[in-house]
Amino acid sequence: MKIKDFLTVADYTKEDIKEVFDCAAKIKARQKSGNPYTPFKGKSLGMIFQKSSTRTRVSFEIGMNQLGGYPMFLGANDTQLKRGETIADTARVLSRMLDAIMLRTYDHKDVEELAKYSAIPVINGLTDMHHPCQIMADMFTILEHKKKLEGLTIAWVGDGNNVLHSWIEGAPLTGLNLKMAFPKGYEPDKKILARGKEIAKKENTEMITTNDPIEAVKNADIIYTDVWTSMGQDAEKEERLKAFEGFQINSELLKHTAKDVIVMHCLPAHRGEEITDEVVDGQHSVVWDQAENRMHVQKAILVLHILRGQKLDI
Repeated sequence: MKIKDFLTVADYTKEDIKEVFDCAAKIKARQKSGNPYTPFKGKSLGMIFQKSSTRTRVSFEIGMNQLGGYPMFLGANDTQLKRGETIADTARVLSRMLDAIMLRTYDHKDVEELAKYSAIPVINGLTDMHHPCQIMADMFTILEHKKKLEGLTIAWVGDGNNVLHSWIEGAPLTGLNLKMAFPKGYEPDKKILARGKEIAKKENTEMITTNDPIEAVKNADIIYTDVWTSMGQDAEKEERLKAFEGFQINSELLKHTAKDVIVMHCLPAHRGEEITDEVVDGQHSVVWDQAENRMHVQKAILVLHILRGQKLDI
């Protein structure tokens, strides 16, 4: 790994993604064998949360601990950012004391500014525009279950949100075909979609948009969904529930997919809205594997960025 920061999936090359997956597989295998990989003695990770989380906090905190390092949780009220200290000054100070920073926040420009002034790696734990660690873990999960990525088709059914933005960047780099279904008015960012289609054309993969969920999932190998109302959009909930009628992942929709389809959800799930209990708890669901793999893949990302340039003995 040559780059310092991981802010979007587009920061990675195809080779970088493969390196992360190879590293994650080795680290996960050692953890499962009872012989954990612990290269981080004396190293620390600052975790700044301006948005609350279950999976992001637990996966980074426990992951850093399993690597032998020290994770420090910094909530929205635990730093001087809320009292007016600049992101640049925060980056300069933390760079003197930590080995890496993970930021989970709202505005993507904030993580970009933090990385600009930080001398240590900055990892994006989520912004309103991107969720790169999630998609890296998701692609790793597909690889575990399907034994390959190239040539498979993933169908996104839902909102054009930050998770989809990261899928648009990641799918073509790994040879995945991406079919997206969303209601009119809930499309992904136009610039991100345009760049994604350019990459897909270059990589000879499909990237298709539609307003018809059935069209999107036809013969798909993977179906993916997310909540219809994300954090900070609560005032839009009733409007969104109406707009997304017909976009639920249920047993009827699965009839149009490949027989061995796997169903994915980044969680938390609003059961009965974007996905039914029958599906999320059913035989096709791999959502719990996704959740666990956040930890293993993020451990690989931390190792490759913090120890970049060093020879790894995993």
